Amino acid sequence: MSGLKFIVLSDLHLGPVGAAVNGLDTGARLSEAVAVINRDHADAEFVLVAGDLADRGEEAAYHHLRDRLSLLSVPVHLTLGNHDDRAAFLAVFGPQRDDPAGRVSRVLDAGGYRIILLDTSEPGLVGGRLCDGRKAWLSDRLGEARDRPVIVVQHHHANPLSLPVDTIILEEADDFVDILSTHPDVRGVIAGHVHLPTSSFWRGIPMTTIAGSHYSVSPHVPGVPGGQRQFEGPAQMAVVLAARDGVTVHFQDHSERHLVLAPGLFG
Repeated sequence: MSGLKFIVLSDLHLGPVGAAVNGLDTGARLSEAVAVINRDHADAEFVLVAGDLADRGEEAAYHHLRDRLSLLSVPVHLTLGNHDDRAAFLAVFGPQRDDPAGRVSRVLDAGGYRIILLDTSEPGLVGGRLCDGRKAWLSDRLGEARDRPVIVVQHHHANPLSLPVDTIILEEADDFVDILSTHPDVRGVIAGHVHLPTSSFWRGIPMTTIAGSHYSVSPHVPGVPGGQRQFEGPAQMAVVLAARDGVTVHFQDHSERHLVLAPGLFG
């Protein structure tokens, strides 16, 4: 098995060109991420973007996204999050992106691994959900790859983090892990959604979240006084190194500002 390097971005929260989102220029932040990837990781196999591509799901935001991503020097693959609008996304990126069972999901086989980019979004829900079609699709894609290790990349976290965001977790996560457990070598699930880097081991599966490219939040675990705070940075990507014997996820900041954002920016 050869080694594999790929990049995960998440939570871009783009608006139309020139629109600020929660006081941040998310288009400029994406351009910054693209520049860092082109500078540091031009040898990556691909970039995966794990949902919340747009903040309000406008077609103009997806045109903005397409234009910014066109400057990447490596291939890019997309799935959706709860802020996205599937119809608007498909109007810009093409209806062929929507699989009848898997929805905006796809499989990439590289470096001796199977990478599954899984659509966990459901229209009208802030949390995640896998319909029967996506559960069957995931099961089939795992079954095809029993001879190689698997990494799953998706928007919603599946494992409880003891954080406020657990109220909008992936529904029926036990069913999800039961499906993963049919494969002998699932080496990790990488998610966005929570705007915070975490590392967990849940029901035998390594689980990771990344802060993503929008604002970040403080780890407001039980016992921490006050409320959860939002920060301007760091704006973060995951650099995934998948080797024969294991997987390492590096957290690379593409912005290094960590100022506290004013509460009034959040309605």
